[in-house]
Formats: sequence, C-alpha cells, structure tokens
Amino acid sequence: MKKLVVSLSAALMLSASIAEACTRVVFHGDNNRNITARSMDWKTDIGTNLWILPKGVERNGEAGDRSISWKAKYGSVVATAYDIATTDGVNEVGLNANLLWLVESEYPSLASLSEKPTLAISLWAQYMLDNFETVAEAVDFLKTEPFVIVTGEMPGETRLATLHLSLSDATGDSAIIEYINGEQVIHHSRNYQVMTNSPTYDKQLAMNEYWQQIGGTTMLPGTNRAADRFARASFYINAIPRNGSQKDSFASVFSVIRNVSVPFGLNTEEEPNISSTRWRTVVDHQAQLYFFESAISPNVFGVDLKKIDFSPKADNVKRLALGKDQSQIYSGETSSEFVVTKPFTFLGVTEEELQTEIAKQTAAVKSLNTEDQAQLLENESSH
Repeated sequence: MKKLVVSLSAALMLSASIAEACTRVVFHGDNNRNITARSMDWKTDIGTNLWILPKGVERNGEAGDRSISWKAKYGSVVATAYDIATTDGVNEVGLNANLLWLVESEYPSLASLSEKPTLAISLWAQYMLDNFETVAEAVDFLKTEPFVIVTGEMPGETRLATLHLSLSDATGDSAIIEYINGEQVIHHSRNYQVMTNSPTYDKQLAMNEYWQQIGGTTMLPGTNRAADRFARASFYINAIPRNGSQKDSFASVFSVIRNVSVPFGLNTEEEPNISSTRWRTVVDHQAQLYFFESAISPNVFGVDLKKIDFSPKADNVKRLALGKDQSQIYSGETSSEFVVTKPFTFLGVTEEELQTEIAKQTAAVKSLNTEDQAQLLENESSH
C-alpha cells in the first residue's frame, strides 16, 4: 500500500516543475438542460476505467482508526485514476463530482485536529456521490467540516496529490471546494461555472474580470495556462446557444471543452512537462447521461444511468475496461457492456502510518515555536 502523507512542502516544490492541467465547465440551457463537462490532462496514462458502483455499499475513509464511515445512499458511474480513486463521476440523482489539480492545496493538520474523523483524498469525490443529491445539500454538510482530508503520494511519484473538488447538479448549481493554508474554502454559486487549476479560485475569478471587460469577441488568451483556459471557457460556455436541441447542446458543450484541451503529446522545449488532455466527460444531469471521449479513440460513447440497476448487490459492481491510454474503442450506449468485477480498493493509509505523520507534524510545530520564542527573546534583548 502506497504510504499517505500530510506534509505539503515537498509537493509544492515538485509540482512546480510539472504542468498538470484540467478544465471543468457547467452549461445552463433552457428547459433546465444543465450539462457539465471536464477534461482530464496528465503527463502519463492514469489507468482510467469506468465503474458502476451500486448504492448500499458500506465504506470508510481508509485513513486509520479515525476513518469516517458511511453507507452509500446513491449509486454512481465513475471514472477512476489507477483504479484506486474516483476522479470524476455522476450519481443516479444527478450530482456530478470532479477532482482537478491545484498545487496551492494545503490540507488541515492532523496533529491539531486529533479528534476529527479522517477521509483519504482518494474517496473525497466518492463520498459526495454516495451521500448527496444536490450541491446545496453537500455544501451545508461540508460547512460543518465533518472530516479531515488526508492526502498522499501519487502512484509512481514522490509528490503529493494536491486537488480541489467541484460539484454540480441537475438544477445547474455549482460549488468549488479548496483547502488553502489548511483551511476549507467553499465557493458556492450557480454562477461558478468554470474551474481550472492555479491560482486559487478567488484569484481566478479576479483575473477573469479583466477578460470580461475586454470581451471575448475582441480578444481571448490562447495558451494552455490555467488562467487562459479559464477565460476562454468562461466566455464560450455562455456564448453558445441556450435553446438548442439536446443534440445541439451536446455538440456545443463538447466544442467548449475541446477548445480548452491540450493537444495530445504536446511537448515544447520551453515547457517539457506540459500535460496532454487524455480524456473528456460530459454529463447531462436531467437526462442522466454520462459521455466519455478518449483523446486517442475515434468515438464518443455514453452510459445511460436510467438503464442501470444500482440496487445493493455484489454483482452490480461492474467495470468497463478502457485499456492503456483509454484506447479501447466503444460506441453508442454502453451500459450493457460493463462486466461484473471485484470492487477496486481505494488507496488508504494505516493507523501506524497516520500516527507517524502526526508525530512528525507535532515535532515540526514544537520546533517552530521554539525558534519563534528564541527570535522574540533576541529581539527584546536588542532593545
């Protein structure tokens, strides 16, 4: 089991040299046709498969003895990362959850929150899908800060997973959840239609005001930088027709998420670590449709959640294997092509590993306090 850790400094230094890039947009159409799209950009294949996860499943936070526990209220269709984490998905009542990279993420200290339940970051999105129907319901719950997120090393890497979470639902509501300087920050509004990566969401909004004043028909930034993708997505998602047919709305939303994607295999001398768009998903919340598009497959295919049996049976856990680089070709509606499979195991941390990290954090805090006291005494003696 890959060790989970809760220190952030190493992650910030290592992630600075690697440009991870994803984008998420929410379209508000007429007749309550609300559609969410996201792109998954990564330097290497993240081993994504699609899974049907039924309701009624007992889960826990996979983060030591204090792990939060729950029973899934809703079934869901999810896209995994390495088959150890849910990174994208929609549940049977229309809530969509997406995890995107945010290098500024800093999760709460376990040492200072010794009594609060823990949740491994691999289960963050899944917890939302299992338990909530609407964004408002999820936000009300999260405001109570019911658990501590425990992050960990990316598979095959030494840097930590630094992620933020977006939620959207059938009403078109939206929320962005980030952890900045160890504090949870929630941005909740139907107007928060776009999320990318760095900088933090409040700064993204401020930067986008500049481009809104210029106007998208005058000039839009064209690079693959997160702030540029944010500006383009924000303009285009509100410039496409709202009253189109379902087919036309899908085409428009796919066009927007493709516009902010990164060409597959892009590699420049100036930025050799740019991530390519590996796949895209589009969710029609009202119609309960989940579409998937791989960068190297010729077809878009879909899953109709209305055709899925989400009842709590072991043989209702099913997988659609996408192959290396998600190169397996599917077409049309694919719910019948999922195969009964043993559930994947979410990446977690043992109690021993957790206690080791808590001890390190406690020692680090004591060391800082000692240094601060010494500096204070030195300052007083100099006056």
